Amino acid sequence: MTAARSLRLGARFHMGVEAESAAGFGRKLLMYIAGQPGRLPRPGTGKVELTGSARLQRSDIRSTLVTAACRRTSVLRIAALLVFAVAGAGCATMIPRAVVPERLADEAQLAGMPNIRVWGDASAESLAVLSRTEKPKTDALAATRRRREQQSPEVNILAISGGGDNGAFGAGLLVGWGDAGTRPDFDLVTGVSAGALTAPFVYLGRSRDAELREVFTKYKRSDIYDPGIVSPLFGSGLFDSSPLEHLIAKYVDDRFLRDIANERRKGRVLLIGTTNLDAQRPVLWDMGRIAMSGHPQALNLFRKILLASASIPGAFPPVRITVRVEGQTYEELHVDGGVTQQVFVSRPSLVVRDGDPWSKRTATRLFIIRNGKISPEWEAVEAGIFSISRRSISTLIKNQGIGDLYRIYAKAQIEATDFNLAAIPSEFGVTREELFELRYMQALYEEGYRAGFRGYPWMKGPPGLTRKALHPTRSHGDASTLAVSSPD
Repeated sequence: MTAARSLRLGARFHMGVEAESAAGFGRKLLMYIAGQPGRLPRPGTGKVELTGSARLQRSDIRSTLVTAACRRTSVLRIAALLVFAVAGAGCATMIPRAVVPERLADEAQLAGMPNIRVWGDASAESLAVLSRTEKPKTDALAATRRRREQQSPEVNILAISGGGDNGAFGAGLLVGWGDAGTRPDFDLVTGVSAGALTAPFVYLGRSRDAELREVFTKYKRSDIYDPGIVSPLFGSGLFDSSPLEHLIAKYVDDRFLRDIANERRKGRVLLIGTTNLDAQRPVLWDMGRIAMSGHPQALNLFRKILLASASIPGAFPPVRITVRVEGQTYEELHVDGGVTQQVFVSRPSLVVRDGDPWSKRTATRLFIIRNGKISPEWEAVEAGIFSISRRSISTLIKNQGIGDLYRIYAKAQIEATDFNLAAIPSEFGVTREELFELRYMQALYEEGYRAGFRGYPWMKGPPGLTRKALHPTRSHGDASTLAVSSPD
């Protein structure tokens, strides 16, 4: 078979893949070449049909590739070379940008919106910059809350993790908790990835629960991203994330922004996490400050940060954010906040300042929603490179998330914070054939809703340290009874 004929066959392969990911297509193709069970993809159905003179035997394709590699290179090595070649070409054709010099990374700011972000791994003193000018507002909030007899005296913090379509669990849990009448008004809400799309709705209170329900139960995969392949040669992501961008814009409008600003003026804080790829560091964005800025680009920036926090690197293009430093304009690349931390919690001092008489008699309650299972999940893994890699990466991500829980738990113990953890129950058995499958998300939402309405049995520590709570939270009554400690 000539090289030109091989290229024509390859073109047929590429054109035949419609709604299948590049990774899935490549996996089937390489499995075929390597002699593993399975057939080549045909156009439009995930399989390639070879007819007439174009009909080739598996050995012919394998022989051609081996010959091209001087008959000594393994198929795996060929695949690796192809991957790196495509990756290199993608970098070459990516739209150029002015990268912030490393020495100026700490000083880069968004023009007209100072003090709206901080490094997620910064010191407590650096984090305090987000609350430094909020003391009058915080004092007003404290006075207002003291007048509300029904309001819990605790400082309530909510942290929502990433998890892709598993974010439907957290959304359901929160809406069910709200319908039970016991969900507190959180003083600090943080979100990453899927959690970033949930956090603003919860921050605004129960009036936005219907919209939160819609986001995780109404939209299918094509509403999140274009399932067609976007060639890596012409962009920085396999898929087009513009559907998700449009979905965010549908809900986050001018009124939404005003509501966020009003809550921030009361001293409540909403933080969203992204990852700065150049710096390899997490970035925390004070979304309320952005909303309060009055800047003409505030709404656009708010939307871009939500998109960036949910942009899985490689799958979705990174989000470019323009910054200024020393009179020059640069662009940063921001992706999924879960790359650096799958869930995060800022210090309570961000919403309650040291020295306030009210803060001295205030306890802190922390609620973490992990949009995933934290127990091991059995799966028979095929002995192929792609199956092994996929399983290993998913295991790595899962345990990274559990590691984040241990880190937060350790800090909670030091600061005498009441730790409460929720996660998808190991017994949940509904499966999906593709990401963002509507049937799966609806079932997971209902699972979370039932748990939230009936009273979720919050775990008092990360897996391996404590057993789950023996007494579930009550579905009605004083919010201060929601977290009940359980013995080890």
